[in-house]
Amino acid sequence: MKETYFELIVAIINRGYSDTVMEAARAVGARGGTVIQARGAGSHEAEKFFGISIQPEKEIVLILTTIETKKSIMKAVCQSAGLKTPGRGLTFSLPVDDVMGMAMGVPVEDGEESDKT
Repeated sequence: MKETYFELIVAIINRGYSDTVMEAARAVGARGGTVIQARGAGSHEAEKFFGISIQPEKEIVLILTTIETKKSIMKAVCQSAGLKTPGRGLTFSLPVDDVMGMAMGVPVEDGEESDKT
């Protein structure tokens, strides 16, 4: 089984809290992230406004990081915009098998180490 060096942290938060998430993540080692606009699809989240069903707007923050920094970034994100904050964020991570276009000081397939970003 191939060893992974990267993890993708996914934070789903209320709209307007992506800057809070990224500030917290950068403070503990994240280099950057990607913000995607989204909306909740759960029926319990739909609100009625003048008879129109409105889904709450969300933001998804994607942060690609090394395994070593994953836990500290996730903790920082949860503290700044977790479920018990106004950001009401849910955070999880997924292993990443391959990365192209960037490397952060991890071995590449031919055995050389890369430190390019």
